[in-house]
Amino acid sequence: MCNEQCGEMHLTLMPGIVPRTEGFEIAIAPGEEATIVRLHGRLSIYSSPVLRDRLLDVLRAEPPDAVIVDLADVTYIDSSGIATLIEGLKMARMRQTTLCMQGLQGRLLHLFQVTGMSTLFENSGCASVSSASKVS
Repeated sequence: MCNEQCGEMHLTLMPGIVPRTEGFEIAIAPGEEATIVRLHGRLSIYSSPVLRDRLLDVLRAEPPDAVIVDLADVTYIDSSGIATLIEGLKMARMRQTTLCMQGLQGRLLHLFQVTGMSTLFENSGCASVSSASKVS
């Protein structure tokens, strides 16, 4: 929807799958306790702006108590992807919403542990949402 008076474009948050960007896909599933954002593919400098926009959409709408980012199907993440997740955590905290990671495994899990990102997200209250939302 376009607001012609201020020249801004407003996107309506729709549950479902967001079109692919460079082999990257986002599925958003609103729930009673949390909104799950499932990522699939490569989270890189090309796809991280799309993730940032979707996280903003989720948090600007009626913010849920928690947003869980499922990384089980992410095959690659670069520094811009990590920066986007940290920015999402900051946005969630400003809106008093918990942002958690789930589904980390293999190289991504190792990367999150070595960089301290797993601790950063665990300290944001993820353990209190549900055991499934922990970085694992």
